Amino acid sequence: MKLYTAFRSSASFRVRIALNLKGLAYEPAFVHLARGEHRRPEYVAVNPQALVPTLEDSGERLVQSLAIIEYLEETHPQPPLLPRDALGRARVRSIAMLIACEIHPLNNLRVLQHLRKSLAQSEEAANAWYRHWIADGFQKLEAELALGARGRFCHGDAPTMADCCLVPQVFNAQRYKCDTAPYPAVMRVFAECMKIDAFDRAQPSKQPDAE
Repeated sequence: MKLYTAFRSSASFRVRIALNLKGLAYEPAFVHLARGEHRRPEYVAVNPQALVPTLEDSGERLVQSLAIIEYLEETHPQPPLLPRDALGRARVRSIAMLIACEIHPLNNLRVLQHLRKSLAQSEEAANAWYRHWIADGFQKLEAELALGARGRFCHGDAPTMADCCLVPQVFNAQRYKCDTAPYPAVMRVFAECMKIDAFDRAQPSKQPDAE
């Protein structure tokens, strides 16, 4: 497998965690987002969406982090990242989508660059935007974690796709100095995850392209 990745990319971070949890080796190919390498023709030829990550496997290319994780789950089912029961799978997917589809898109690099460059917002204003949407999303996530199946992680006592999404989002919140004290359930799950080597090895500072 070959993974086109960027050390600070939350979506890439999710897939790195999933690959590590499943014990799958991969060759990293680094895409520098700040330099715009994801928009260069040679990368667009790899991923027409001009986004990371991209996973190459058996001559095929897959994009979008949740779709990649689902693919890994179907092709390498052990250890599982989705529960066996239908309700459990739906809950895990709902938590993953809350993070990947509701929280993260409002704060990704494209949005922040648009705020700063196209809309002429100051760095302070862009950071305030970021913290506002983290708070809004983490309130929802905190409430969700208080419901349903309880355990060490987002759903039960083993990591799932939801945890693959939660950890990168907390890293982002910490990077932007968001107040995480109001979200004890979120931070409890985060702490449990970071005890596991698969999560720790996937973090941005431990990637070869880290700056």
